[in-house]
Amino acid sequence: MNAPLRRRRFLQSSTALIALPALESLGFRRFASAAPTAPPKRLIFLGVGWGITEATWYPDLKQPGADYELPPGLKPLARHKADFSVVQGLWNKYSNEGHWGSTMWLTGANRYAQPGQSFHNSISADQVAAAQLGLQTRFASLQFNGSQTGDLSGHGPGLSMAWDVSGKPIGGQNGPVAAFHRLFAKDTTPIEQQKALLAQKRSVLDAVLDNAKALQRGLAKNDNAKLEEYFQGIRDIETRLAKEEQWMGVPQPPAPIAEPKPGVNGKEEIKLIYDIMIAAMQTDSTRVMTFRQPVNTLLTALDIKVHPHDMSHYHTTLGEKLDASQRRDLAQSELLAGFLDKLKATKESDGSTLFDNVALAYGSNIRTGHELSNCPTILTGRAAGLKLGHSIVAPKDTPLCNAWLTLLRGVGVKAERHGDSTGELKEILA
Repeated sequence: MNAPLRRRRFLQSSTALIALPALESLGFRRFASAAPTAPPKRLIFLGVGWGITEATWYPDLKQPGADYELPPGLKPLARHKADFSVVQGLWNKYSNEGHWGSTMWLTGANRYAQPGQSFHNSISADQVAAAQLGLQTRFASLQFNGSQTGDLSGHGPGLSMAWDVSGKPIGGQNGPVAAFHRLFAKDTTPIEQQKALLAQKRSVLDAVLDNAKALQRGLAKNDNAKLEEYFQGIRDIETRLAKEEQWMGVPQPPAPIAEPKPGVNGKEEIKLIYDIMIAAMQTDSTRVMTFRQPVNTLLTALDIKVHPHDMSHYHTTLGEKLDASQRRDLAQSELLAGFLDKLKATKESDGSTLFDNVALAYGSNIRTGHELSNCPTILTGRAAGLKLGHSIVAPKDTPLCNAWLTLLRGVGVKAERHGDSTGELKEILA
């Protein structure tokens, strides 16, 4: 018996992939009156460095629930108050380095988990999601960074907030121009040349794998453990090559926004990255994103002369450091409010909005200074069944990874646990 005919079939040559029209013999009539396909769910993490101003950013602990008073640092979000929740009491219990910022924000890893090593990380929540939500998109995930590299934004070591299954950092796109080109720049390399390059990469990878397997025989236990990490790296490369092959010949989607101009930073840079994230969702280029936000250039754009690290230690002298920290909070809240405006205004094919189909976490691993408890956390979006419009106080010593596990499961990712999680965070579920 012939295989069942699907609604959509494709004509494929060595240079193109063309969708066939909706022919009745392919079952179109049977589907014609069906409801539009539900839009995919997305997961976004927005990380801010150097923490927040705790006295004016957190809601009063004595006012949990929906009737809490919005604190001054979150006032720009007032029009969205019913559509986000602030969660207090979460932390990564293994975090003990105040200068590492978002390094372990999404992993919850114990840096001493491997004997004899002073640094260890594990897979980040976004990459757990990417392994499942990224199967049908051109990019399994996208990582965005500020255009200026270095540690002046309080995020600590690492190329992005994303860490792979081996606990290795995943590089991101630095700034709006690089991000736009990653998504929408056309590949002008002839298809046959692309295939030849891919075959060459596979050949090299096969040779390396064969040599590594031959070397494995007779190695000591510790060496075998290190070699297994190496094999995992090879498997990761194989996965990327398979993704590259899957999308070879499929043209990049038309860009729904104009190409950004170079040299933009500070507030405008963050706005542009938010616009690019909207465009990535509109074109279904990816369903998982992280944004390691700049702070130093944001301060410069606000005409703040205080060094960002000094700003985070406002407790010692208050004055201009405290003022800088509070102005930074207001600017970041204003930018987040603008992003939520656009998520709510952007329609999906079924009449819903991007906001209806995204789960978004905004926050930091640092509260302020070197303080790593009570990680500032805002949760929003309707995709994960979250309780919105509330000030939520989690039970004492609740792992931040409980929130990440809840988000993962809420957007349909099958995950037994994540990091040091002990279960779902029931307090944030509707």
